[in-house]
Amino acid sequence: MTQVVVRENEEIESALRRFKRQVSRAGIFQDMRKKRHFETPLEKEKRKAVARQKQRFRERSNYSS
Repeated sequence: MTQVVVRENEEIESALRRFKRQVSRAGIFQDMRKKRHFETPLEKEKRKAVARQKQRFRERSNYSS
């Protein structure tokens, strides 16, 4: 769980920026997108393309060993 404690004399905008940064580093948005029910065709194609690239990389690295 990502949590940000607002410091003394800190503006809410800076605390919100810190929170957004922590959420992006934790990968929460990516996880939400994965678990979302509906996936647009563009998102689906991008996900498959990335998976193909990873698979090709694994095959090349295993082949050279």
